[in-house]
Amino acid sequence: MTSGSTTISINRTARLAGWLYLALIPFSALGFFYVPSVLIVPGDAATTSRNILGSELLFRTGTVSWLVGHIILIFLALVLYRLFKPVNKDNAVLMVVLVLPCVPIVFLNEVNSLAALHLLKRSPSDAQVHAQVMLFLDMRQSGILFAQVFFGLWLFPLGLLMYRSGFLPRVLGVLMLIAAAAYLMDAITQLLFPSLPTISQFTFVGELLFPLWLVIKGVNVERWRQLTPA
Repeated sequence: MTSGSTTISINRTARLAGWLYLALIPFSALGFFYVPSVLIVPGDAATTSRNILGSELLFRTGTVSWLVGHIILIFLALVLYRLFKPVNKDNAVLMVVLVLPCVPIVFLNEVNSLAALHLLKRSPSDAQVHAQVMLFLDMRQSGILFAQVFFGLWLFPLGLLMYRSGFLPRVLGVLMLIAAAAYLMDAITQLLFPSLPTISQFTFVGELLFPLWLVIKGVNVERWRQLTPA
């Protein structure tokens, strides 16, 4: 393969990874942050139930968005594997292995959301049903924390690959390692001490700058070629 075609090929891969990562962000934000923040009122089962019934489409959209985001995550991991395989194949494989469990956990966990909705539609005015709805929503949140463990774990090998690659700025790898630690610390502390504040906001910088860099700048192709066996 010529130098020019290599440049086009690997930067196409890098930009595809960047676009997939950027696409993942709004889908995940809608299902994880926006919909729960609009519809769920902690400690108020009746208001939460009214909100869900009054905005059923939004509630369902949040579920679908969350699932679509994790389908994108599968393809993102595979594209990143191709990009970082020359850096360290074992770490690239570990990255994929650690991200894949997120998907079945999230898909199975969303059954809690649908169960809450089905209960409400059968008995919309029953206070006992409202309490059960909150239980299902709490179970969903716990399931997200289980998935979040893997959200953090897969970013550790990704961050190391970014740091050691030489074809990306090392600071991006450091920021991704910070994001990995924040995800893990959030999951563990929320499972042990639910009243503590979350620190997931620290994941945002690294997870946004990395795909933006891939889309706008691509990678140092010469350095990538040096890592690739002839």
